[in-house]
Amino acid sequence: MPHIVGERVRLREYRPEDLVPIRGWVNDAEIVSNLSDIFLYPHTLESTQEFLIAMMDQKPDCRSFVIAEAATELYLGQIGLDAIDWKNRVGRIGIVIGSPDNFGRGYGTEAMKLLSAYAFSELNLNRLELEVYDFNARAIRSYLKCGFREEGRLRQKLYRHGRYADVVQMGLLREEWERGQEQERVQEREEGRNGDLPLA
Repeated sequence: MPHIVGERVRLREYRPEDLVPIRGWVNDAEIVSNLSDIFLYPHTLESTQEFLIAMMDQKPDCRSFVIAEAATELYLGQIGLDAIDWKNRVGRIGIVIGSPDNFGRGYGTEAMKLLSAYAFSELNLNRLELEVYDFNARAIRSYLKCGFREEGRLRQKLYRHGRYADVVQMGLLREEWERGQEQERVQEREEGRNGDLPLA
């Protein structure tokens, strides 16, 4: 399929050269502290190579992308739908930005919006869901900005940073996403009309 291109990022296929930037974060404590327990121990070069091969092969119930700079196609991170439930039209999202230098710059939010549009408009999914840890406030703000809602908490399910933390469950329905898209169109029309007003 063609790349999914936004203003600053594009969602593209995995490539062999992505091994180097992926190796740059898989053992970085600042990044993996917000990810699942599979990152509690160092990852070998071989395990990263196996992951990359799997991503390039793409299983039928997955749709995974590299988050890349729109102009250069250089790796910024990755996002994907895994374990898609085609019968019930549900996709579970995972996302990571691969460098602390790129945190807080809006790349993840734009990538999430692009993936949501693809999931609802192209794959005809009805629901997207994800889990995030309660201490990851930056990610939670981003997901809320993309229209996700908190649906529940698995209290003290995770032990991280010397304390027990909640796992926050969030979801976005297609009808909610469509309402959000319409609201954005209305806002753009209003801003366009206001921009045409003569200056006083």
